[in-house]
Amino acid sequence: MAWLAAGYHGDMDYMARHGVTRARPAELLSGTLGIISARLDYLPPAADAEANLSDPERAYVSRYALGRDYHKLMRVRLRQLGERLAAAVGGCSFRAFTDSAPVMEVALARNAALGWRGKHTLLLDRGGSWFFLGELFVDLAFEPDTPMSEHCGTCQACIDICPTAAIVAPYRLDARRCISYLTIEHAGSIPAELRPLLGNRIYGCDDCQLVCPWNRFARIAETGDFQPRNRLDTASLLDLFAWSEDEFFGRLEGSAIRRIGHVQWLRNIAVALGNALRQMPNNAPAIIAALHGRADHPSALLREHLQWALSQFPPSQHDRA
Repeated sequence: MAWLAAGYHGDMDYMARHGVTRARPAELLSGTLGIISARLDYLPPAADAEANLSDPERAYVSRYALGRDYHKLMRVRLRQLGERLAAAVGGCSFRAFTDSAPVMEVALARNAALGWRGKHTLLLDRGGSWFFLGELFVDLAFEPDTPMSEHCGTCQACIDICPTAAIVAPYRLDARRCISYLTIEHAGSIPAELRPLLGNRIYGCDDCQLVCPWNRFARIAETGDFQPRNRLDTASLLDLFAWSEDEFFGRLEGSAIRRIGHVQWLRNIAVALGNALRQMPNNAPAIIAALHGRADHPSALLREHLQWALSQFPPSQHDRA
């Protein structure tokens, strides 16, 4: 509630609407007596993330979104678990959740001994943090687990690496500055002062996880569902910017990215292209032409970001380009 009062949730009004329901599971699902927390590794065998981030003309997509949307996959597996549990105990009521309801997933997972809350606010254990969380609410009472102790020590690498300084203190994130929020949850204009800090990150950000020492021990996902699709782990900004609306929705069928829509997708890439122009790449003429090619787009939001992107090219270089 203090986090909400500070306005750290930005435009995510649903978080305020749900209020304390998050901390009262029985109000979300009547009869709930216990919660089973589960995790699913998602780290794909993708191209080197650091190499992508260091190339301003390539797009960076958060590792979790390179493959299929995890929401349906995780819920299906949790429901299967619920059915097996019900059969084993002679019947019980259950409901599966995964980032789909007002549930305090990290706190529940911590209490279920699946890890501890890292200073970046994500759940973390000795095998890293590249996993999804899901919950099975049940009307069964059972002995709870003992929460895992924390092992971050004095390390604050995640705080120091954040491109926009969104981790304002250990365990406290200001979503309004977070690149994942800005490129995914925020549908409006990205604050101009933050645009240069996005670099080539067009959907989400993994910096705080990439730098975490515990992720050196992370496991590659066993399921093939999280394998990169559409070459999103190596794609160029120009290639993705060229997608029509039909291509966007067609290519990203079954992807979590699809929900932001084509305009927001183009908005994010326009910012990344502007950041690339600032570094005067060899193919600046192609980037400028691509940005001008969208100049008559009906979205005023997109046109604003296109104009900003074009303004990032050094004036002294315009004639040459």
